[in-house]
Amino acid sequence: MFRPARLVAVIAACGVVVTSVVGCASPTSSPYDEGLTVLGASSTRVINEVVADYAGTDLEFVNAGSSTLVQQLADGADGDVLITADRESMQRAHNDGTVTSPQVVASNTLVMVVPAHNPANITSVTDLNDDATVVFCDPQVPCGAATEDLLAANELNVTADSLEHAVADVLGKVISGEADAGWVYRTDALAAGEQVSTVEIPHADDFPNEVMAAVTTATDAPAEAESLVQLLVSPEFAQVWQRFGFTPVAT
Repeated sequence: MFRPARLVAVIAACGVVVTSVVGCASPTSSPYDEGLTVLGASSTRVINEVVADYAGTDLEFVNAGSSTLVQQLADGADGDVLITADRESMQRAHNDGTVTSPQVVASNTLVMVVPAHNPANITSVTDLNDDATVVFCDPQVPCGAATEDLLAANELNVTADSLEHAVADVLGKVISGEADAGWVYRTDALAAGEQVSTVEIPHADDFPNEVMAAVTTATDAPAEAESLVQLLVSPEFAQVWQRFGFTPVAT
């Protein structure tokens, strides 16, 4: 059993969250002695501390929308490993030449969340009428693209009151009561616990987003970064993905 990693610092700005996490395993047994910077999709922030425990070293996580992270890499941002919430974002990074040999490590699906007290009495996606305040992800980010697919699949004509560039921001508006409903990843709903109620979205399993990981071409520690990617795709780590609501590739 792994002890929870120790959270060192959190800085939030412009939808980007930077978190330094100290792993609890012995540094002498870790292949990541120098530490790594992981650019992770907002939806993967829930596993940060566990990843650090398995890696057994200090990891810096930069969590934001996948499109934001891909653009940051293209603009020359530091990072050793990129984790995106969908294949399309990773493909853009690969086309930019900023990552190499991407791998699918898990998948994620959308659900609808409402505040725990559910003031608008929303129990189905068909309850999303003009009186409800609804927040979605922006179509430019993976959760927004999946939202558009599901709206079409369910023949719903819903206009969001707000479009967010990170799924964490959608969840935050629902938890705070600013929104009556939002569509987020199943992993986000699970992490929110009793702060929200979850409503299934029909056909969600038909539109999963593939979580992908790759080593950046600018890393100074390619072997260590590749080892971390291999950890994420390993059978050993599959139980972690499952615990947080993802569907792992490895079994």
